[in-house]
Amino acid sequence: MDEQTKDPSGPPPREGATTDLPHDRITVERFRQAFPRARWSDRLNAWFVPGRTAEKRIGRWLAELEAEADTFADEKGRDAFAFEPIESRYLEVAPAAFQIRTPYSRGVVNEIREIPYARWDADRRLWTVPYRSLDELRQRWPAIEAAAERSEPDARRARREAIKGTEEDEASKARIRERRRKRYPVPVDDCPPFDRAIGTHVGVVVFIWTDGELADRATVGAFYFPAANGEEYVWASWRTGTLEELVATWPARTPPAQQELKRGWWMPTLEELRIARRAAKSRRRASERKQKDNSSGERADIA
Repeated sequence: MDEQTKDPSGPPPREGATTDLPHDRITVERFRQAFPRARWSDRLNAWFVPGRTAEKRIGRWLAELEAEADTFADEKGRDAFAFEPIESRYLEVAPAAFQIRTPYSRGVVNEIREIPYARWDADRRLWTVPYRSLDELRQRWPAIEAAAERSEPDARRARREAIKGTEEDEASKARIRERRRKRYPVPVDDCPPFDRAIGTHVGVVVFIWTDGELADRATVGAFYFPAANGEEYVWASWRTGTLEELVATWPARTPPAQQELKRGWWMPTLEELRIARRAAKSRRRASERKQKDNSSGERADIA
């Protein structure tokens, strides 16, 4: 744990400590209840807790958490798995934990995050789940495997081929055309702030301006969200956020309320920001590769 950590994503306290946690939602919620001033740092890939005694307080909390775990839980889980294994191409058995490697799927991620003590290994690009969590893993495995299979490239391609020429295909193309216009309906009397990351039904975006053009309710309902009775909307132009903007955005502490969902925009949650940041990193890498390829081509032409 590092003390006196400076985090570019906001003005953190001078003194504090960082800690990594399992990615399961239950542990994170308990941590945030115990440390309400804690904030996630993407640069450090860890939680930052302010205060001079933060390191000691985190240590005590982790010790209490560990004390709650059954000392023999992993051995029991390993024995139970040996008696009744889970056979799947997506699950590997390692000495310390299960390893889950699948195509990217939001459904897979959502299911695994509900498993206690699940961790994402960024270096190896896989999830690890300790043997003590076998019961939860077994309960969720059918949904995990099904979501992974749906995300296989061949499965995606087959679904696209199956709907060609159908009404579903036309509706999908219409959604793509509408999304390319980079506009979004916002209430006339409750517009979002501009030039900062905002959560919407189409993801996290940065609104840049509006000319006051009214949005027709049929288009709003067909491509964005159900239009509220009696509400008028105008089109607001948006762009994707840069990685720096997204990292500098502090997440909302609670998910959007029903009223915000009906309004159509809200302050983004940590999970929404993580998805947007991952996409921004991918765009940056693609841009860097393109620039590198162009530079290599120019040098080859000169030679």
